[in-house]
Amino acid sequence: MVFKAVRSWRYYRAAGNVPYAYLRDKGESGGPEWETLDSFRFEQVQLFDTHSNALSPSTPPPLNPLFLRSYKFPFPSLSPNQTPRKQIKLVRRKKLISPQQTMVLSKTASESDVSIHSTFASRYVRTSLPRFRMPENSIPKEAAYQIINDELMLDGNPRLNLASFVTTWMEPECDKLMMSSINKNYVDMDEYPVTTELQNRCVNMIAHLFNAPLGEAETAVGVGTVGSSEAIMLAGLAFKRNWQNKMKAAGKPCDKPNIVTGANVQVCWEKFARYFEVELKEVKLSEGYYVMDPAKAVEMVDENTICVAAILGSTLNGEFEDVKLLNDLLTKKNAETGWNTPIHVDAASGGFIAPFLYPELEWDFRLPLVKSINVSGHKYGLVYAGIGWCIWRTKTDLPEELIFHINYLGTDQPTFTLNFSKGSSQVIAQYYQLIRLGFEGYKNIMENCQENAIVLKQGLEKTGRFNIVSKDNGVPLVAFSLKDNSRHDEFEISEFLRRFGWIVPAYTMPPDAQHITVLRVVIREDFSRTLAERLVLDIEKTLHELDQLPSKRDKDIETQKSVTAVWKKFVEAKKNGKTSGVC
Repeated sequence: MVFKAVRSWRYYRAAGNVPYAYLRDKGESGGPEWETLDSFRFEQVQLFDTHSNALSPSTPPPLNPLFLRSYKFPFPSLSPNQTPRKQIKLVRRKKLISPQQTMVLSKTASESDVSIHSTFASRYVRTSLPRFRMPENSIPKEAAYQIINDELMLDGNPRLNLASFVTTWMEPECDKLMMSSINKNYVDMDEYPVTTELQNRCVNMIAHLFNAPLGEAETAVGVGTVGSSEAIMLAGLAFKRNWQNKMKAAGKPCDKPNIVTGANVQVCWEKFARYFEVELKEVKLSEGYYVMDPAKAVEMVDENTICVAAILGSTLNGEFEDVKLLNDLLTKKNAETGWNTPIHVDAASGGFIAPFLYPELEWDFRLPLVKSINVSGHKYGLVYAGIGWCIWRTKTDLPEELIFHINYLGTDQPTFTLNFSKGSSQVIAQYYQLIRLGFEGYKNIMENCQENAIVLKQGLEKTGRFNIVSKDNGVPLVAFSLKDNSRHDEFEISEFLRRFGWIVPAYTMPPDAQHITVLRVVIREDFSRTLAERLVLDIEKTLHELDQLPSKRDKDIETQKSVTAVWKKFVEAKKNGKTSGVC
């Protein structure tokens, strides 16, 4: 029986009287590798050169009749300068087939990785890979992908992660743009001038959105970052340097700077204070008031205060702090003391919400003491994780000595970042969203989020079991706590909801409201009304199940009783001499 290989793009049908026997070109470099795809019986295999219609000068050795699922055909190697149509690579089998073998060689197939079509039929799923050291040998790309992909299935569903403010869905067209630019290093401005231009356009669009006092031809001062954490670090450094320069000019000590915030600030503010040796003065919270009190904040300001940080969209309950009142009170104190203490607005969550839902709210550069604002593009800027922005009011608010100039990438490039290399994808995605949606699109999305938050809030109120901690005006989220947590608490609800796939965080409030525990659901663009209604149903199911279970307090009491009973029994037995003395 003789097979004649007939070229048909990547597949080769074996000519002759054996149907459905194919030879497939599996080569990726240096020429094709061949294998059969179907089980069939054969006695001898020869290859013909279809261009010359002649028998190949080297033919495989005769084989005993075998039923084989897969067999590697060795062929001669031709010159590399020949056309791919005629180029054939010599493929040597790792293990020769014994003439005595007359059964399906399943063991041989599993040991010869190149002949396995399914990763799950290979040895790689039977062998655990090292977790903390690089493996000695390589594995096929298909196996590596499958192993990692399978393990990632154990992660939660990002769309159902209601703990996060970070965007989890973007349009396919934007996904394509991000993938096409994933290999561009943003810092190579001379190599990728268009990407740099897009970043500058984003900075100016956001600055105008925040009402920066720019002239007709004046460009905004700002920078793209990997998130609001880096943006806050940069803004804090600018405030610290400006304060140091002012104190040095006045001949005063500048070794004890401080910053005033509310206790509700995100952890990045604590990182800034610790990393850059700035004292953090926190305004404590109180029950029913979970944001910074502007009056108390101004009372804590002294000559060493580099700035007061206000939060537009508290992480805890989404509430906007009263930046306008803070500005007015601080203006009055500055006039009395001559300190000129400025304000920074942490608008990580609310910066892309307030301009569209509350355009009349004064929180941005319309207030004269607001010198810088940070915002997260990967939150309600609607971009995947990895992009933030820091915008300064004027050039004088960003000290020139903090800006570095480099030229070893081809041209003079100013840079003010904590890191150097970073991807360009998120910058390009942010520009896509700004021009794709425009003011109208962002407004519609934020209104939808707000309406879905109201639907969820009303559904929770109808259960009669929760107090709503969040406000209607602010970031579209719902923070709520149990009216009665004597039997079961918010942490149990959070744990039970995971069985339905929902990730809903439960946490305690900062000082002095740490006795309050809340659950929080962040409403993002991809959280529809249907999902909101479904979540309410699952919460009701969870409450019903918990009601059927003994309370945590009862469980603790029962455990204590059991331990006490066992201990009493042991003591009595020991008194009666019925134990060996070993507990």
